[in-house]
Amino acid sequence: MKSVLQKLGFGKATRRDDAPESQFFTTGFHDADEPALPTLHWVERARSIGARKLARPAPAKRLKELWARDRYMAGLSPEDLDACAQYFDFYAVDADRDLIRQDEYGSFMLVVLHGTIAVDRQQPWGERLRLTESRAGSVLGEMSLLDSGPRWSYCTSVASCEIAVLEAAGLDAMSQTHPASAARLVGSLARRLSLRLRKLGSPALHGT
Repeated sequence: MKSVLQKLGFGKATRRDDAPESQFFTTGFHDADEPALPTLHWVERARSIGARKLARPAPAKRLKELWARDRYMAGLSPEDLDACAQYFDFYAVDADRDLIRQDEYGSFMLVVLHGTIAVDRQQPWGERLRLTESRAGSVLGEMSLLDSGPRWSYCTSVASCEIAVLEAAGLDAMSQTHPASAARLVGSLARRLSLRLRKLGSPALHGT
């Protein structure tokens, strides 16, 4: 993990010629000779579903409280939590809104602050299969935040909810201004994601 984070630019002395690294998560892993894939940013999704931006203090406090007691985020110090919260935006969303849509390329992740969000996988014949329902503290969409890849499922608000949103551009900015905190956040998200994948029980994941 340390060598990976060093490649991302975390822990390095900041130099002017390192500036391109500040767009690592924004650009994802797209090769220069490959055509750019259309990426949906949160501001577009927020506009389309009528999400309402919240004043920062109360939801930022809620985010820090949830993560302070989350075992997957145990590596984040109170100072890290303060730093991370600066780069999130906070929204209220009505019921029955698709926050994330299957197969789209997204650049953001969500943290549920209040309410319930359903995670559904659309089947080839069009029906949506309910996989789980995420509640306060759940993280959604972190895989696409880290690699800019396609979304695996739909995430739909079951009732009115409040969420915290971290865009790839925000993670890039954090990696420049708070590199140690950003590195620990990425490590925590990677660990959470790894444990989630292992719970699926895929033989391909065993021993890897």
